[in-house]
Amino acid sequence: MRKIRIAHLTCGSEYSGVQHEIEEAAAKVNAQIVFPEVEIGRIKEISDEFGLQVASPDLRLMIARAQSIVKGTTKADAVFITTCFRCAEGAIVRNSLRDYIHQKSGLPVISYSFTERTSHETLLTRMEALSTTALRRSLLAREEQTGLTAGIDSGSSTTKAIIMRDNKIIGTGWVKTTDVLKSADEAFTIALKEAGVKREELDGLGTTGYGRFLIGKHYNAELIQEELTVNSKGAVYLANAQKGPATVIDIGGMDNKAISVLDGIPGTFTMGGICAGASGRFLEQSAARLGVDVSELGSLAIKGDYNNVTMNSYCIVFGTQSLINSLSLGKSREDVAAAACYSVAEQVFEQQLQEVEVKKPVIMVGGSSLNIGLVKAMSDLLKMDIVVPPYSQHIGAVGSALLVSGLRGGEGNND
Repeated sequence: MRKIRIAHLTCGSEYSGVQHEIEEAAAKVNAQIVFPEVEIGRIKEISDEFGLQVASPDLRLMIARAQSIVKGTTKADAVFITTCFRCAEGAIVRNSLRDYIHQKSGLPVISYSFTERTSHETLLTRMEALSTTALRRSLLAREEQTGLTAGIDSGSSTTKAIIMRDNKIIGTGWVKTTDVLKSADEAFTIALKEAGVKREELDGLGTTGYGRFLIGKHYNAELIQEELTVNSKGAVYLANAQKGPATVIDIGGMDNKAISVLDGIPGTFTMGGICAGASGRFLEQSAARLGVDVSELGSLAIKGDYNNVTMNSYCIVFGTQSLINSLSLGKSREDVAAAACYSVAEQVFEQQLQEVEVKKPVIMVGGSSLNIGLVKAMSDLLKMDIVVPPYSQHIGAVGSALLVSGLRGGEGNND
């Protein structure tokens, strides 16, 4: 597979000591980091033409480099935009350049706010997604599953397995993640039994999620793929939204993903979160404190009003403290549940959905999409309907089973 060129726009990663980490993550996916060339004497002029008045010379250089990509002066397969998470001006420029580059060039773009502790392990999934989107567009454009294939998604909270035959789901498995391999074996066994097939009958197996490499090696999987591209593909497939634009939201147990998709192919995407207070983990803790199973939290929340409770879940510790304080003040369990759901949705709205261009349909996937209180909160914030497709909690496994079927006969390799 050829080495792709990832153009890097940044305002200080080299000063904060993380540039080496960025380049190491790129090297692991056979990619080369390149810095667009610009005419030094025209940097201010180009920045002024762009229309953003910024004080930082490094940010003006970022704008000029973005124009170099759009005009084709710099050849690139994908773009990675980074700014320091402490810099508000940097965030504005980052978001503006992300949209500008993707709309004008069609290149896949991902943006990220780094800290001095950002590691190559943290960046690897993002680099994988950029590489896959750049190199394997025909595979990602695949619209139907053929043959008998399986997908396993090893998530931080749950492990899912799917068996598909000729574009139909015939078996599912879903268990809590404890030991990565044991959980995968259990979910896979359940799915195979429900489908009435044996492992050796399968034409292909794909893995995704945090444990994808370990499970992929264990099963000798034909496809081992990061979750950004897999989840977006599974989402638009199940929502029957493979043509035209779509936005995918996945609120996971540890982190969140927001992905802008066009014709089944991700364009801009973001992944992460400030704290677990913006994740499914906080909802699990909230449910436990309210004395209900997490599967019942949404039904409880739908009966309440979040406006009656002040909730701070930017940190999972402070969020839990807010929840306990509200209950001690006599607030109803319904109102507290609604506030917990709204707080998570609000953080995803503020952190992730500002990083992508939100277009209908908006598709929510993952286990948290089964929480009707969370779906309602997100719908209220976006002021638009939310689509929750069937099998939404199995989305990564579905995407893996679909994509691995495209590898048979060498399809999908744009080397």
